[in-house]
Amino acid sequence: MDSATWGEKVASASKVFKPSGPGPFPVALILHGCGGKTPFLETYAQVAVQAGYAAVVVDSLKPRGMSTLDAKLFVCTGVALQGLKRSADLFAMLAWLEGQAWADTSRVFLAGWSHGGWTIMDGYAVGSGAARATGLADADPARLRASVRGVLLVYPYAGYPSLTSSRGWSGPVPRVWSVLAGKDQVVGWKHPKKALDRLSGDGLAVDTVFLPDATHAYDDDRANDPRAKYRPDLFGQTRDYFAKALTEALRG
Repeated sequence: MDSATWGEKVASASKVFKPSGPGPFPVALILHGCGGKTPFLETYAQVAVQAGYAAVVVDSLKPRGMSTLDAKLFVCTGVALQGLKRSADLFAMLAWLEGQAWADTSRVFLAGWSHGGWTIMDGYAVGSGAARATGLADADPARLRASVRGVLLVYPYAGYPSLTSSRGWSGPVPRVWSVLAGKDQVVGWKHPKKALDRLSGDGLAVDTVFLPDATHAYDDDRANDPRAKYRPDLFGQTRDYFAKALTEALRG
């Protein structure tokens, strides 16, 4: 399959938010965690709209015929749809955006939560192997690097078999903003920090906020994992951080 065809399928299951007016607007692609699209991500989409972006909350499950139960049983356990395979959605959505008059594809921002962060990181780390890894014959790392101005990673998964700690990100890369949770019992904070340290060591501009009292999914008021404790105060702090990253990414 090619990127444009898969992009149409993913876009049809995703939700678009836009500022008023015809655009073209910079675009924020928002990638959910392993359990699928949840309402709190739409709040982040509204943050992007207020910053002048169009925002797309990307659904990676429905286009693959996967239910929420499938996600919990297979994606969250690492059996199916690991980050590298899911990175097909990045290449596909960039191809789809090129056909949207409201989208400025030279100013894209990627934001990923948990498994979504893993997806973004592997999309950059895979390099020339993108087509083979994603199953998209025309998956183009050059398009990714040319379009994206910034990346936000919120409690990203970065343990085995994610690639960033071992490979880094080759070629021109965007600025990175990140949020790590000190009481995260799902992905932890040490593996994500190791991956971010690798990027910093390679010369990338990496900004990190460490929230010592935050659990995984602290910003999701509907998280059903008993290890997650909703913190509306930290949710607000992260929304503000996202708005700051979006603004700074446009300044270059």
